[in-house]
Amino acid sequence: MSDRKKAIVTGASIGMGRGIALVLAEEGYDIAFSYYGDDEQSLKYVDKTVSMLKEKGAKSWQFSADLTKKGAPKEFFDKAVSALGGLDLLVNSAGVNMPLPLQELTEENIDYLFALDQKAYVMLMHYAACYMIDNGIRGCMVNVSSSRGDRAYPNAGIYCGIKAGLNRMIEAFALDVAGYGIRINNVSPGATRVRTKEELLDIKKGGPTDYFWDEAYIEHPEKVESDFWDKLGPKIPLGRCGEAEDIGRAIAFLASDKASYITGITLRVDGGLVLPGMPERTASIQKKRRPDEPETRRIHPGHADHQPVDTASGLGRRHRCRKPRGRRSAFSGQYLLPGDRPCGRIVGARSERGVDQSFDVYGQK
Repeated sequence: MSDRKKAIVTGASIGMGRGIALVLAEEGYDIAFSYYGDDEQSLKYVDKTVSMLKEKGAKSWQFSADLTKKGAPKEFFDKAVSALGGLDLLVNSAGVNMPLPLQELTEENIDYLFALDQKAYVMLMHYAACYMIDNGIRGCMVNVSSSRGDRAYPNAGIYCGIKAGLNRMIEAFALDVAGYGIRINNVSPGATRVRTKEELLDIKKGGPTDYFWDEAYIEHPEKVESDFWDKLGPKIPLGRCGEAEDIGRAIAFLASDKASYITGITLRVDGGLVLPGMPERTASIQKKRRPDEPETRRIHPGHADHQPVDTASGLGRRHRCRKPRGRRSAFSGQYLLPGDRPCGRIVGARSERGVDQSFDVYGQK
């Protein structure tokens, strides 16, 4: 009988889930994984994952599953445990964000995100806990959370809330099962590469969840010179974006005996991403200007001409004064004259470290 451990990984045909599965295979796990989509491209990714797992010495089983559907998590779990012949580790990694601002959300968007990113996670943890308790298994569960559970991002309110809820949820769940020797933890990735440059060229049209896709990949299909993660990486404190294997190694540690005294935590694996702020620009944050509202221009705070222009009153010329009267704004460096009041904001300015900043604009009204 094989002494390899047994793991279920959701969403492992590509991206972060695949990287997690490959690391676990190296650590001595056989893998049963779910995937979504039965089109030619999806099956191509599944075949590649199976081949890569085999190269790592792991047996694997793959099951098509739309985890948003009622009953699908239970059906997948039963098939996976039957194929593996047991269970030592559950990894919930399947998930998406559908970037939309509050004013454009639909009930369908909300239902889909809650079904996949929260309900499926909870139900699979429930089934795993029951199985482990019934069979006397001192097992482990690890969920993939997100830096969006720690920080607010534009166009991601539902996703941010779901991940923040997951971070608190597992603290309570960990208490529920600790007496059975079962541990539950999260990992919280930051900006992590989920597609290779070759895989980006396979995407013919970016969907609502493909924030990393660019039309240039169609215009120049021969090669991707620089992608979303290449551009974002230098803005992260450790100087690069994460790789799926970074997340996999963190999960392997949390599932190991070396972490046998760790439960109920959310471990950040983000290269320091959220420490200084939010360097990502996943969406433009633009204030909608009223017709009667003064116009402002966007200037880097460190620029010599960093002074908002009020086209209605000409206040933009104030930066020419050598000895301006009044006090200086602590945030924007703008000199404030008597009677100045907030009249707008400069939004999305960039500090020298690449961190988004916003400043109040003052003037006479």
